[in-house]
This record gives sequence, structure tokens and C-alpha cells, in this order.
Amino acid sequence: MLTNRKFYLSGLVVSLFLAGVISFYASSSPDGLEKVAEDIGFIQTAKEHTNSKGTLADYGVKGIENERASVGVAGVIGVVGTAIVAGFGFKLLARKPKKDRN
Repeated sequence: MLTNRKFYLSGLVVSLFLAGVISFYASSSPDGLEKVAEDIGFIQTAKEHTNSKGTLADYGVKGIENERASVGVAGVIGVVGTAIVAGFGFKLLARKPKKDRN
């Protein structure tokens, strides 16, 4: 029987593998909104978003020339960041109230 710790660790390892390795093979076709914008003909009116020059813009890491490595590193950063935020959130929610000392 798996303990909670082993279960969470296994999930983290699988997530890191999927984000770091398998994500490179995801579809490069435009998402639904882009597809509709192309079909209807208003894609040329699109503007760059505020964070388009950011380090993790466009599913990659700026400064890493190898596209496969760039996508993988961005995926790993995303998984680690999500795990940290979720871990802190779960810790806050799981806090037990202090007992009264009367």
C-alpha cells in the first residue's frame, strides 16, 4: 500500500517527466481562439500581450536556443512552481486550530 508521501512523490515525478520530456511533442496547432480568429479573419488585429517579452513567454525559456530543452525547462519550472504554491496552500488549509489553555 502506498503512503501519502510516496503517492505525492510519484505524482511529482510523473508530472516532471510529462512537463520536461513529453510536452515537446504536444500539438503546435493554434488553440481554439487563434483558429477562430484565422477562420473569421481578424487574426491580423491581434496585439502582443504584456508579458510577451518575458522569460517564460511562448511555452519556452528565453535564452535557451535548443527548442526541445527550452520547452522542457519551462515545463519543469511550471510544475515546480505549481507544487510550491499548492504545497503552501494545502499547509495553510490543513492547519489545526490551537487548543484553548483555560
